[in-house]
Amino acid sequence: MNGAESLIRTALAAGSEVCFANPGTTEMPLVAALDAVPAMRSVLGLFEGVCTGAADGYGRMTGKPALTLLHLGPGFANGIANLHNARRAHSPVLNVIGDQATWHLAADAPLTSDIESLARPVSGHVATSARASDLSGLTARAIEAARTAPGCVSTLIVPADCQWEDADEALAECSPPARAAVDEAAVADAARALEAGNAATLLVGGAALSDRGLEAAARIAAQTGCRVFIETFPGRQERGAHLAPIPRLPYFPEQVVTALEGTKRMVLAGARAPVAFFAYVGVPSTLTPEGCQPVEWPLGADVEAGLEALAERLGAKPVPVAAGERPEVPAGAKLDPATLGQTLAALQPEGAIVVDEAATSGAVYASLAGSAPPHTTLGLTGGAIGQGMPCATGAAVACPDRKVISFQADGSGMYTLQSLWTQAREGLDVLTILCANRSYRILRFELGRAGIVEPGPVANALTDLGNPVIDWVSLARGLGVSAERAETTDELAAAIRRGLAEPGPSFVEAVLA
Repeated sequence: MNGAESLIRTALAAGSEVCFANPGTTEMPLVAALDAVPAMRSVLGLFEGVCTGAADGYGRMTGKPALTLLHLGPGFANGIANLHNARRAHSPVLNVIGDQATWHLAADAPLTSDIESLARPVSGHVATSARASDLSGLTARAIEAARTAPGCVSTLIVPADCQWEDADEALAECSPPARAAVDEAAVADAARALEAGNAATLLVGGAALSDRGLEAAARIAAQTGCRVFIETFPGRQERGAHLAPIPRLPYFPEQVVTALEGTKRMVLAGARAPVAFFAYVGVPSTLTPEGCQPVEWPLGADVEAGLEALAERLGAKPVPVAAGERPEVPAGAKLDPATLGQTLAALQPEGAIVVDEAATSGAVYASLAGSAPPHTTLGLTGGAIGQGMPCATGAAVACPDRKVISFQADGSGMYTLQSLWTQAREGLDVLTILCANRSYRILRFELGRAGIVEPGPVANALTDLGNPVIDWVSLARGLGVSAERAETTDELAAAIRRGLAEPGPSFVEAVLA
């Protein structure tokens, strides 16, 4: 076999079964290898950001890295934004990037670039092959790094001659280590910290946002009286009426300061200490209260088991869950963020995967989704917009037996709408609900926070998406997805019911008043 085939066979043997691809000339041996190894599922994305975002969604749902197959530095650069989100989510991803042949690099051909310098800011592991015989071992090590808790993006750069030259028949093995336990001393430190009751805060994130972790966190809060929050932008969170409600830490830094006021001790279980998303005059960057002493568990540790051990140490009993009342569809109402959120929370099915990039239009939904049946939410971890539709695509590939709901803002939706074509081509079971408010609404909020009460014509134009109005229904249909427009809750509810009942992709443009 050649180097390309040894790479694909090694990845498949290590549990990586899907390749999200947008290849070019330097990847032709790898494309041929995908034909030779049909067990590796190949999924074409029409833009590299679709491939990287899909690999992120796939990794979040399976814990296994999908491959991305990308073309040289410029192709990889097109996918970096969603790799930034994947890095923040600790998603396992393996980027395979073709490069010029080793003996052609010195010619500095037009597409030649320093790929390693592009890869390092978004990758926990970067390697470049020098010969075909290296590729099996390099692939195994890259996957092992991606799967080592808490997970990371791995990038493997493969010159063209390393792909087409002969390689060894033997395949290297991949053996990622298991998550380390939270040691007894760390559990004891956390127990002492939470004895402060309301002056203590438990902040949970990452792997702690499973049913097990959240149930243990609720027990701990009930026993100690401590405050408990979920990190602001979770990569994956289990939600629903079966769980005791735990609020997310707010987005705006002033709200975080208020929420944490009086905290003397803080336990970080799968989460980092909170910081402001942006700099604001008079607001600190670090939002942990002054003088607060944190107890921080390693992000790669088994925080689910750690929280259960902490609950047992504290003598915390199971917490009865009084499920909140699930909203009903508000009949005959115009759509706005509130009525839209109520309608979705009222209708989403048990087991759904909700990929939430609704931004300002999704706040009410987020507050109501805890009363819906059990489901999984995937969030925008790194703030790089254009993640929602690709992430939903990858989640649908990962979990074909679950309905995926892509809850999407219109501004960020324009970044990666090519995802719809991939969903149609692959027959993926994704219902996209597009919140059309015809603006970059978050930027209008930020203008006000910056003291710009009456924006001028340029500022208004740079946050407006209504001139011309984007015809989302035509765009979705042109990419092969059945689509309709809704302006009232009745129309939206009917469209959602149709989308949930029919397999395959569907699209609803929800026009907000």
